[in-house]
Amino acid sequence: MPSSWTQNYYHMVFGTDRRDPWINAELKDRLYPFFGGIAKSLRSQLIAGNGMPDHVHLLIRFAADIAPAVLAREVKSRSSGWIHETFPAMREFAWQRGYGGFTISRSVVPEVEDDIRRQEEHHRGTTFEQEFPMLLTEHGIDFDPDHLFD
Repeated sequence: MPSSWTQNYYHMVFGTDRRDPWINAELKDRLYPFFGGIAKSLRSQLIAGNGMPDHVHLLIRFAADIAPAVLAREVKSRSSGWIHETFPAMREFAWQRGYGGFTISRSVVPEVEDDIRRQEEHHRGTTFEQEFPMLLTEHGIDFDPDHLFD
């Protein structure tokens, strides 16, 4: 078979270092389009992106020849570099060291997309520290709660 046809969907979640609330309205308005540009440069597509001042959720359809870990590394490193260059007052900005990554099937893309778009509503009653372990549990990922945010 000379070609490959895939549908790889990835829900990526990561916070700011120490969950500091760096993502203000000015940054947010420019950050998600920038994430979209990173995805496009990797022959991938940002379907939805949203978050809160201390974390982001991205739903990306990614190319067959890119590993999810490479996708996460590129998104985080390129965006932090751009933030440092574009917002000089944010030279101390950093993403957390790790991330949550969840492959999802096409059948749940609309549900995940809706959840991401409704982040502000969702976080009226739930913090990132509460949400993240719930996502890991929902996806069957084992974790040590004492070292979840190291």
